Amino acid sequence: MTKKLFIKTYGCQMNAYDSARMADVLAPLGYAPVERADEADLIILNTCHIREKAAEKVFSELGRLKPLTADDPARGKAGALIAVAGCVAQAEGAEIVRRAPFVDMVFGPQTYHRLPELVARAARREGAVLDTDFPVEPKFDHLPAGEGPGALSAFLTVQEGCDKFCSFCVVPYTRGAEYSRPAAEIEAEARRLVARGAAEISLLGQNVNAYHGVDEAGRRVGLGRLIARLARIAGLMRLRYITSHPRDVDDELIAVHADEPKLMPFLHLPVQSGSDRILAAMNRGHRAEDYRHIVERLRAARPDLALSSDFIVGFPGESDADFEATLDLVRAIRFASAFSFKFSPRPGTPAAHIDSQVPEAVKDERLQRLQALLRAQQDAFNRAACGQTMPVLFERPGRHAGQLAGRSPYLQAVHVDAPAALVGRIAPVRIVAVGSNSLAGALADEAAAAPAEMSA
Repeated sequence: MTKKLFIKTYGCQMNAYDSARMADVLAPLGYAPVERADEADLIILNTCHIREKAAEKVFSELGRLKPLTADDPARGKAGALIAVAGCVAQAEGAEIVRRAPFVDMVFGPQTYHRLPELVARAARREGAVLDTDFPVEPKFDHLPAGEGPGALSAFLTVQEGCDKFCSFCVVPYTRGAEYSRPAAEIEAEARRLVARGAAEISLLGQNVNAYHGVDEAGRRVGLGRLIARLARIAGLMRLRYITSHPRDVDDELIAVHADEPKLMPFLHLPVQSGSDRILAAMNRGHRAEDYRHIVERLRAARPDLALSSDFIVGFPGESDADFEATLDLVRAIRFASAFSFKFSPRPGTPAAHIDSQVPEAVKDERLQRLQALLRAQQDAFNRAACGQTMPVLFERPGRHAGQLAGRSPYLQAVHVDAPAALVGRIAPVRIVAVGSNSLAGALADEAAAAPAEMSA
């Protein structure tokens, strides 16, 4: 009998990948995905611990879901099983069981390959099943291959965990030590994704460029060599990778940016601060000048490379001078996009216990100034696209009849009047107008007839 599965995914692309693999694991048990929680027999919250008040948001969502655990005789439906997965589950497992005793399963991000066993135990309704151990066996060795059509733009986890121990970050505690999958295993999964329709693959990792897998001969393989290997897959049009650490940008990775046209010229390289003093307090292991030098080398290898980054303002002890150093670095680098946040302490991390916390009002003011500068740079980058011709991967129909939506090499949304047959293909598009969140274009051979302004 078919059962219904609803997964709500919080946070990063790695969680999106994990959610898809959980669905693959549960498919042989008869679970089919649905779009609404109230239709489901099993509800999984796949959580993220990075953002502020992450745990409280999960408890709030659990409160809304609690009525769905009751049997519904009118519909002939038994109450749904509720599961909390991911990093909040890993960090707060016992607290979830205590505060929300109606939750049936709590399991961390390294254990979802054991879902069939966990579901069988939970179905007996003998109390919450808690599994937040770090298993000896890699979960990837026990995951089934997905079947049927897949996404045009797919995610593929190649590396998990983190050994950097930035003083503000919970990832080493929730995802564990760095682990890299074997190169042949990654290639096999990439080939399956392409066979299911993927034209673009984004390689994922907490520190993806710390990838240090091995090939069939037992030789060490870095991310640069892995990208070169995957680029040989017929039918794969684009490759990306996220998220990187400046300390792990090596010569081989820089070289592949120059040599491999399938690797997109858009790199997310978090810096967090432009102040050496704050970077040291964050335990980032690099200086602002090191970051500038890496960017110079990358841009020398790939002159059309664009960058995005992450920033934290108001880290404990951050002075006005430290913040100005961050603004100076942003002005010097110039980013195509960025994510910026106020510092918020994460329980169990060293930064949570530093006495010199920055007042909220100061953090608010600094964040507004930084975001204004970053937004101006993003707008300038998008405006510079007007008049250019760039390859666009068409993903789906657009909002208007006869329109397709796609992505530029820089992940910009692009809307074009184009035939539906182009979905899943790359075509040259001349950008004719820039909107607040997207670009408007015309197929290159029709640019002369393009409208002067965007309609969407």
